[in-house]
Amino acid sequence: MKTGSQTRLLAILLAVVTLAAFGLSIANLMQESSYAAPTDGVHWAETEGGLRAYIVPKDTPAYRAGIRTGDVLTAIRHGDVAFGGDVPMPLERPSERESVPMLKLSSFEREIERSGVWSHASYSLLRNTVSNGRPMVREIAAVVYLEPTDRTDHYVQRLIALVYLAIGLYVLLRRWTAPKSMHFYVFCLDSFILYAFHYSGVLDGLDQVILWANILAMAVQPALFLHFAVSFTGEGSRQKTWRFFYSLLYLPGAALLVLRFLSFHLWSSTGRLQHRLDQIDYAYLAAYYIIAALVFWIRYRREQQPLQRQQLKWLSRGTLMTVFPFTAFYVIPLLLDANVPGALTKVALLSIILLPLTFSWAIVRYRLMDVDLIFKRGVTYTLATAALVGLYFGVVGLTAKMASAMAADRLPPGLREWGLVAAIIAAALLFDPLKRAIQARVDRVFDQKRLDYRETLVEFGRELNAQTDLGALVGSIVERLPQTLLLTRVAVFLADDELPGQRTHFKLIASHGLSKAISDTSDRFDLGFLDFDRRDADNHIFFESPQAALRLPEPQRQTVATLDLNYYVPCRVARHEGGGLSTIAVLGLGRTGEGDFLSSEDVELLESLASYIGIAIQNAQLYRRLEQKIFDFERLRDFNENIVESINIGVFAVDLEDRIESWNAQMEVMYATPRAEALRRPLNEVFPAEFLQEFDRLRAEQGLCTLYKFRLPTPTGESRTANITIAPLLNRDFRAVGRIIIIDDITDSINMEKQLTQSEKLSSIGLLAAGVAHEVNTPLAVISSYTQMLGKQLRGDEANHARLQPVLEKITQQTFRASEIVNGLLNFARMGTVDFARVDVNAMLRDTALLLEHQLRSGRVAVEMHLDPQLPAISGNLGKLQQVAVNMMMNAKDALQDKGSGRIKISTSRTSDSVEILFEDDGPGMPPEVLRKIYDPFFTTKSNPKEGQRKGTGLGLAVTYGIVQEHGGTIEASSTVGEGTAFRLLFPAIENERPRPSDSSTAAGLEGKVVHV
Repeated sequence: MKTGSQTRLLAILLAVVTLAAFGLSIANLMQESSYAAPTDGVHWAETEGGLRAYIVPKDTPAYRAGIRTGDVLTAIRHGDVAFGGDVPMPLERPSERESVPMLKLSSFEREIERSGVWSHASYSLLRNTVSNGRPMVREIAAVVYLEPTDRTDHYVQRLIALVYLAIGLYVLLRRWTAPKSMHFYVFCLDSFILYAFHYSGVLDGLDQVILWANILAMAVQPALFLHFAVSFTGEGSRQKTWRFFYSLLYLPGAALLVLRFLSFHLWSSTGRLQHRLDQIDYAYLAAYYIIAALVFWIRYRREQQPLQRQQLKWLSRGTLMTVFPFTAFYVIPLLLDANVPGALTKVALLSIILLPLTFSWAIVRYRLMDVDLIFKRGVTYTLATAALVGLYFGVVGLTAKMASAMAADRLPPGLREWGLVAAIIAAALLFDPLKRAIQARVDRVFDQKRLDYRETLVEFGRELNAQTDLGALVGSIVERLPQTLLLTRVAVFLADDELPGQRTHFKLIASHGLSKAISDTSDRFDLGFLDFDRRDADNHIFFESPQAALRLPEPQRQTVATLDLNYYVPCRVARHEGGGLSTIAVLGLGRTGEGDFLSSEDVELLESLASYIGIAIQNAQLYRRLEQKIFDFERLRDFNENIVESINIGVFAVDLEDRIESWNAQMEVMYATPRAEALRRPLNEVFPAEFLQEFDRLRAEQGLCTLYKFRLPTPTGESRTANITIAPLLNRDFRAVGRIIIIDDITDSINMEKQLTQSEKLSSIGLLAAGVAHEVNTPLAVISSYTQMLGKQLRGDEANHARLQPVLEKITQQTFRASEIVNGLLNFARMGTVDFARVDVNAMLRDTALLLEHQLRSGRVAVEMHLDPQLPAISGNLGKLQQVAVNMMMNAKDALQDKGSGRIKISTSRTSDSVEILFEDDGPGMPPEVLRKIYDPFFTTKSNPKEGQRKGTGLGLAVTYGIVQEHGGTIEASSTVGEGTAFRLLFPAIENERPRPSDSSTAAGLEGKVVHV
């Protein structure tokens, strides 16, 4: 048993050898085509005193020059040839020619190659004759005109080689797992090398490779063939036992290979020696072929298994059909040095093609049961076709002759040819009905069984199409199939409803010939082998022996053995989605009543019948599903009506004329209008003008339209806030038949949102006020206490008391005033309003920068401003927006204190319908964990400020965030440690706002400038 790595290595090796052999064969063909080797057509062999002609075929240059079998060539004189008319004539005088003695075949080959094609050579020959009853030797001379070597046989052999290679590849790729398929491919590849490689005579490196590859292929091919024959049907254990015997089969070929090597390198490589070795090679080839044919025949007579018996029957007959003509017309004449006509030689060569055909037929196991039927039918149709063709052309020729004779007498000379053409066409048209009648009669005589099956199939198909009950349909199938095909066992397996992405499962639903015990336990069957929807699935599954389905998993093997069915044929139908075919059922069939397998014609007709059965089953299932869908539709309609009536959203529909067609219960409650008063009434009689105006505005728009927070007055005088969705109402053809309006009453939700917003606002302000009270009241209390204590201490000092008492009173008053401010802030948390007005952002930023000029200058911070002169104004509270700018600048200034100096960049720009303010600094930046908390109240990084920094309260960015949200804007922060921080603020711009000239000029004056404040 080969491992996976061994199999891959063998496959790679075979691929490399195959490509190399194919490439060398092309190179050999090109080399042979470009080199024309001269020849005289004689088979010469060394003898005493020269070269003896042992075969002189007729119609060769030597035969035409008078050379006959038995003549001995002693010398050659050669020269140029001049062509005059059709006969070549020598130019030089005989005295100028060079005479070369011929003692070896190699010398002869060099001399005729030196002369070249279409040149002449003068042969000196000795011929044994009888004169006056006495034998004598006579010297004769002959002028031979050399011709190119006829290499037609090489092209025929190359064609045979391609057939071998193509069949070998087909068998290997189609059934690479079949027993002996790899061996068969090696045999075909070796045969390809044997018949495609031919020594051209150029004597270069390529020619040497071709020669030795051909010799090696000749030594191995017969042994491969006999090895295949001996081990074709053997068991694995037997093959291991006989492995030594198999190796002995290759010893004769190895011996012949050694002899060839010795003949080239150690012995005198004479023509006679090479000819004898060629004779031994072909004798070895024929002997092995004959032994293989006998092995096939003996095993065929002894084999009991029906399938293997059919294989061996076809192999033995095919091998005999190959071996007999090849041995009789090619090998034996070669051994006897006999002169055989070229036609018989070509027939012998062409017979070699039958060998790979029979082998591939047996290995692939395709229609082996029909070999006799196919052979007999082929002969029958060949004879019938020949008779029809002869009769057809006889009638056409006779009709054309008569028409031509009539045309010659009655028609003008210019129309006679056209009359002949018209007569032939008319004869062809008249003959077509006759041809059809004869063809129908031939089919009736030679194919009566198939025609009867077709009639039964048509009748059965009509009955199936008329059946809509699935149970009755399946019962009819298992009843009629045994009667039609004479089967003993029939079963029908039905596919479960297909689920997306899941594999189809089958179950046994009806059977004939199966026991009740099998039918009752069918739920436990593993029918996974019935997977006909995969890409490489066959049209049917055949088990020669259901009890020995070794290629299947154990549960499936037990199922196949229990069912004891030999054929499984899928009933395929077109998929409703995705295209292609799907298997809706599978027919299982056993053997006939006589124990025979079905023929291929039976299987083909059964596959056709399976298509009818599949359509009939699909129709029955569709009919049953249709009934179920009608029931489901009625139930679903009631269910949908219940849903529409039960939902807490108002739904009604209008037709194309704006008449109300439906009105659910929620509409009755929300709009205070009963259903009876709304149905069939125009829309303008039920709804107010505000709604009709919006409805007409959205009428021309396609798709879904929504009115958000629309105030809808009701007939009771109440106003409701609702989200109204208007959508087209489509039928099954996607045509608009009206509109559907969905009214979601959100009045209560709006009120709750307002309350929630106010609560969140108060909660935020309260949180802020609490922080302020905590942070401010404590130092105020300390200041007030110490001020009062200082005032009491100064009462004894009249001079200082008079001078400092007014100051202390002012301090006390201001602390009380600050306390009052904090208390006012707490009171503001309970209720407050903010006034919005038009705000020039550029002016606000410049004013803020000037306001903080001293603090920024003392901190050595430069402000760079890039203000867009075309910036529109925004709606907001100037004081609060200025507070935001102050917080941004002061935070940046505090961050830059660690560096000792720095720069703040402030820029403005317009983005679509918003105003963007960007604050950037080149300070130390913030890590991500700090950046996530910057908006949390009381979160600060300045709890321990350095000199020059403020102590933070953690409320600056929290207040800033609240102000930005209050103005309908957004704030985004980004920071990189070591590079700086940027805050991006977006505020909605006032629509159609254009900058004032003064604003633009002022902003332009600061555009791009660095202001050191």
